[in-house]
Amino acid sequence: MALAELGAVVLDCPDPEALAGFYAEILDGTVEGDADWVDLRTPTGQTVAFQRAPGHVPPAWPSPDGSQQFHLDLTVPDLNEAEKQILTLGAKPLDTDAPTRTWRVYADPAGHPFCLCAC
Repeated sequence: MALAELGAVVLDCPDPEALAGFYAEILDGTVEGDADWVDLRTPTGQTVAFQRAPGHVPPAWPSPDGSQQFHLDLTVPDLNEAEKQILTLGAKPLDTDAPTRTWRVYADPAGHPFCLCAC
């Protein structure tokens, strides 16, 4: 028997409404909340939350020791098309130089790394 169930994945950021809006465009989700806490609900029922964190410092990419704090894997049918769209939304490329690889790494507008993955 589980001790708990996962309520949400929460990303700290300087502007929860803006970052939730960025991911809502990518995931076709709905956004609700206030200036300090915003929930993004996806059409598949998952929730990602965004919490205001004054003084937020994005993780370094690549990190000096090769570790990551955390990242999201977003599955897409076409890497090239998805890349065009997320760059328009404000994502920044971090590791996209291997065109034959099935995944690419980007930073969201608050600096969190995330991957687009073609499965």
